[in-house]
Amino acid sequence: MPKLKPIRLLVVDDHHVVRSGLAASLGLEDDLTVIAEAGNAEEAVTQYRQHEPDVVLMDLRLPGANGIAAVTALRREWPEARVLMFTTFEGEEDIYRAMQAGARGYLLKSAPREELLAAIRTVAAGERHLPPALAQRLAGRISTPEVSEREREVLQLMARGKANKEIAALLGISEETVKRHASNLFVKMGVADRAQATSEGIRRGLIQLE
Repeated sequence: MPKLKPIRLLVVDDHHVVRSGLAASLGLEDDLTVIAEAGNAEEAVTQYRQHEPDVVLMDLRLPGANGIAAVTALRREWPEARVLMFTTFEGEEDIYRAMQAGARGYLLKSAPREELLAAIRTVAAGERHLPPALAQRLAGRISTPEVSEREREVLQLMARGKANKEIAALLGISEETVKRHASNLFVKMGVADRAQATSEGIRRGLIQLE
């Protein structure tokens, strides 16, 4: 019986040690082989163009354009690209945006090795992989009102302690408009004040504290 060709992988992560560790670990499997690595979104597209892997293992946080932007770029050029997000971030907004961008799966780096292997094989077969806990988060996100990009910008600046007047100046809008965005945010997120909005925004993955 002829030996099946191994699943060819592109690993995208900004930490060299992580990439090397994954390559070494995955290389122990007869049906998997890491053929390329990338440290940012631009490199990911370049490496994909050169190698056309079967599955891309993609981190969410990358320098410059993030993993979601990388997925969007890959899917724009290669609609059949199969990407598995492999990250430490589990906010429902992160999961939602990744799957909306075209990722075929989402897995946390804390997952057991066997689950990672199963996820890679599932995505390579053209199916989706989303653990039950993350699927529940995604369902929760889908059922909530959409936060606009401008509202997200306002929330990020609120989280940094900026006053409405400062936010207005930074975004080039009126202070009344900032207040309206803040009010809409509180309603959409089911919170009563800035502190609650910041906590909920971080939990959902809408914003990050730098």
